[in-house]
Amino acid sequence: MDIPIYQVDAFSRSVFSGNPAAVCPLERWLSDGTMQAIASENNLAETAFFVRNGGSIDLRWFTPVCEVDLCGHATLGSAHVVFEELQEPGDTVRFQTKSGELAVRRQGGGLLAMNFPSRPPQRVEPDPLVAVALGGKPIEILAARDYLVRYGSAEEVRALSPDMEALKKIDRFAFIVTAPGTDCDFVSRFFAPAQGIPEDPVTGSAHCTLIPYWAKELAKAELHGRQISSRGGELFCKLLGDRVEIAGYAALFLKGRIQV
Repeated sequence: MDIPIYQVDAFSRSVFSGNPAAVCPLERWLSDGTMQAIASENNLAETAFFVRNGGSIDLRWFTPVCEVDLCGHATLGSAHVVFEELQEPGDTVRFQTKSGELAVRRQGGGLLAMNFPSRPPQRVEPDPLVAVALGGKPIEILAARDYLVRYGSAEEVRALSPDMEALKKIDRFAFIVTAPGTDCDFVSRFFAPAQGIPEDPVTGSAHCTLIPYWAKELAKAELHGRQISSRGGELFCKLLGDRVEIAGYAALFLKGRIQV
């Protein structure tokens, strides 16, 4: 079987930065095992697969080791492929996913704005190993799907070198570390070693938690975030009640075909 594949660097205006995602448009669904094998072969944080379904598009995401319920950068990459490579008319594409309908709207200058569910963090009794495994001196530890761990400065976040094997043993999907920014409202990094992603370059789904947190902390609904991984990326964010808007740019790195 011959399947098209695109690789898109999401949350970046140019290639070699942002978060690379593979995107595979399908005429019909492959078996879960085949899609997982393709994602493992690609060995990127996420591979997205989509199938047209009437006026919308069914979308799924796989890491190298598992399927996930929400992924921002591969949704942004999929929208870029739909608009720019498949020449979808109009300014909005609607994806049907395990997290409900996710709309992506084309704005001026190539900016793509995603409408995602808000996942505000809550106070929890954290696993005492969290601070030890991440390192540094956290100010606060909250949780939604992921632990959200706040530090005092962007420099502290940038300097972290977590113990990935220790993080794997903690019962939580992933770990968001964050601090106030200097040239932006907030910075973050994201670690999910148990999901096959030691550090994700730029993580849209993490901002479903970061946006409501920092909107409350900074008393503002529009925010500019930077994920300060080695590749780095920027996100333009809004709190919309029980939803969030996460906007970014995308750049096509490659396109080709795979044989299965």
